[in-house]
Formats: sequence, C-alpha cells, structure tokens
Amino acid sequence: MANVLNFMIVPTYTTKTLAIMDTSVYDTDPPTVVNPTVEIKVPGFNAVYLPFTVEQINTFNSTDLGLTTAGDEIALPDGIYCIKYTTDPVLTNFVEKSIIRVDKLQEKFDNAFMTLDIMECDDALKKQAIVSLNTIYFYLQGSIASANNCAYVEAAKLYGQANKMLDRFLASHCGCSGNNYLVNFQ
Repeated sequence: MANVLNFMIVPTYTTKTLAIMDTSVYDTDPPTVVNPTVEIKVPGFNAVYLPFTVEQINTFNSTDLGLTTAGDEIALPDGIYCIKYTTDPVLTNFVEKSIIRVDKLQEKFDNAFMTLDIMECDDALKKQAIVSLNTIYFYLQGSIASANNCAYVEAAKLYGQANKMLDRFLASHCGCSGNNYLVNFQ
C-alpha cells in the first residue's frame, strides 16, 4: 500500500496563523517519510517551501510564509491560498488544494456583530440590523462555497460584496434604518 496524502485546514481563531493538519494514511507506522514539505502560495506573494511534520498540526505565521521578519508578524491576507503537500522531492506523491481564507473579514463581521446593541434599538431597527448581518453572512458563506468549488472569480465578487456591505454597516453605527425589514419582511 502506498501513502495516501491528505491534509485539512484547522481553525486557529486568529488572523495571524494558518494551521494545516496532516490527515494522510501512511503505509507504515510510524510513517517512514524522508522529506515531507509543504508549498504555500499566499495571495499576492511568491510560493514558499517549508518542512512539514507528518501526523501533526503544522502552524505557520507571516514570518514562516516569508511576508515579514521575526517579531513583526502581521495578519495573513484573505484570499485564495494554494497548498501542496509532498513526501518526495520529485513530486510523484503529493496532494494539492486551493482554499479561501476569510479570517480577516470574519473578524470584521464579528466586530460588527458585537457593536449591535440589541437592547438600544427599537424593534424595527433590531430586525433591520439582524437582516443586514444575515445578508452579509450569506455573501461571506457564498464566497467560501464558490472557492470550494473552484469558482474563484465568483468567490472574489462575493467576498468584495460582503466587505462593502460590512463597511456600510459599520459606518452607520447601529447599522439599521428599519426600511429593509419593513419593506421586505412584513
């Protein structure tokens, strides 16, 4: 039996790290892998090749990915990441996936949600704010679904729309006028 390579992205609940868990099935226990590496292409940057620890969660930050120097770590950019895991230098056994990272937009959404003081708005305003946030969340999830199905242009459009709507929501303080709910849902 040959090694069947696979990995998955694990949530880290921070915008500053990317975690990749090895979910491969190896032909020996413990695995006898000579040179496991992961290639990560961050949107807008060159690919980096990093050592990969088998049967573990491998966590990378902006310094590991070549975006910053040690001690100056930043939030990783949102966008399409291309990740390739291989166990041999001639790339005869590898797995490659593209994922969309939306952690910065999700953090922005969480902050918008936390600004919504449901006790302060009247009933129509509360409902409008909830409708607005649900709509934004719908676009965010649509972006993820599109990227998962290799529709990267659509994913970018939906991400941009969610971001624009979120900016408008945050700029309006309460994020609600009551009109959308009254017009569309009563």
